[in-house]
Amino acid sequence: MDTRETLNDILVNLFFEILDLEERELIKGEFKNISVNDMHIIDAIGPCEGKNMSSIAKIQGVTIGSLSTSMNNLVKKSYVVRERSEEDRRMVIIKLTDKGLRAYEKHRIFHEQMVDAAIQALAEDENALPKVVKVLKGVAEFFHGFKMEEE
Repeated sequence: MDTRETLNDILVNLFFEILDLEERELIKGEFKNISVNDMHIIDAIGPCEGKNMSSIAKIQGVTIGSLSTSMNNLVKKSYVVRERSEEDRRMVIIKLTDKGLRAYEKHRIFHEQMVDAAIQALAEDENALPKVVKVLKGVAEFFHGFKMEEE
C-alpha cells in the first residue's frame, strides 16, 4: 500500500472509529436516550448563557428547520430549555439544563482524553506535534472548502 492509500485508510477508519466510540461511550447510562448528533448539539449550545437557534444551526452546519426537530426532542428529554430573551422578547434562547450540562461535560472530557492520547503518542518527538497539527489543519481546510462549495 502506498503512502496516499495508507493515509486515506487511516483518516477514513479514524473518522468511523471516533463516531463509533462516541456512540458506545457517550450515549449510555444517563444519556442513552439521545444520539451522537444530539450530543454534538448539546456541545454547540455549551455551558454559557445560551444561544439562539441561528447560532447553533451555524455551528452545526445545518438549517434551523432540521435543528428544530432535534431541539424539540432535547427539550422533551430535559437536556435543554427554551427561554425568551429579556432584552428582546421575540428572541428565544436555548440553554442547557443540569442534565444537559452533565452530558456536555461528559462529551468535553471524552474529547480532552482523545487529544491527550494524541499528544502523549507524539511526546517523544518534539517536532512531530506541530507537523501533525499542520496536516490536520490541511485536512480540516479541505473539508471546510468542500462544504463551502455545496452551499
